[in-house]
Amino acid sequence: MINIDRNGNTTAATIPSCLYDYEKELKPGDNLILSAFGGGYTWGAIYVKWAYDGSKACQVDPAEK
Repeated sequence: MINIDRNGNTTAATIPSCLYDYEKELKPGDNLILSAFGGGYTWGAIYVKWAYDGSKACQVDPAEK
């Protein structure tokens, strides 16, 4: 799952926006390693086991706004 090629480095919004983009593809029990970098030398990473069926998530179509 990568979105920096489309959105650039969004620092604090990198992980939430990436999860939003790929949410429908995630299934319970999926293993994710999330990483991001910010300004300067800041960075972070975490291992997560996904807990719900993202294919049932409701996402808003930008064309409907």
